[in-house]
Amino acid sequence: MRYCLIPFLLLIYNLSFGQCKTFKIAANGDTLNCTDFNGFKQGKWTVHVDPLRGNPGFEEEGVFKNDKKEGVWRNFNLMGDIMAVETYRWGLKNGKSQYFTINGIEREENWRASNPNKAFDTIDVADPMIPNKYERVIVKVDGSSLKHGVWKYYNPMYGTVTHTEKWVLDNLQGDQPEPLAKSMDAAVPDSLGGDPKKAASKPKPKEVEDFEKKNKGKKVKVRDGKTGG
Repeated sequence: MRYCLIPFLLLIYNLSFGQCKTFKIAANGDTLNCTDFNGFKQGKWTVHVDPLRGNPGFEEEGVFKNDKKEGVWRNFNLMGDIMAVETYRWGLKNGKSQYFTINGIEREENWRASNPNKAFDTIDVADPMIPNKYERVIVKVDGSSLKHGVWKYYNPMYGTVTHTEKWVLDNLQGDQPEPLAKSMDAAVPDSLGGDPKKAASKPKPKEVEDFEKKNKGKKVKVRDGKTGG
């Protein structure tokens, strides 16, 4: 019986590591740091970088797909403290990334990656003034990520937001200190980090309130853009 198991174990070994030219085995049995026969990094990886020329070293862990970072990657200092949590697609930052000091979160970014296998890509861009309204935009792919969404900056000691920025395809739409930026967040759709349900509860601008008080009870003719009879 013992001899019958040997071919079976060899089969599992070949299926598990047959695609890896080099690899490591973790303490829990996971295959790490696989490099395939094309020289591409594949699967789970842990990377260690020693301090060099005054730059602190770090360690990071995540998944490679055809030599490109994919999904969530975590970065630690050499003391084991979390320094960053980044999200990748096609080896480019995509979605939310967070950065930390030893005291707490420092900033939160949002990115939009484009498929590098295409010359152009289509992106649905939210209207900053009208919740849930989107416009389809065609952009040229240049192999980089675009700042796209709400960026938040924090006081690490207290975990409070100091100011926010709103980016649409690398174009800055607004840079506001708190608490004004907090109130503006309500008008930003979920795709950009806001909550469109809160938009209806926003206070009316002072000019609108003054107009309503001045014309209360009066019949006011309003131009609606119609032409003809």
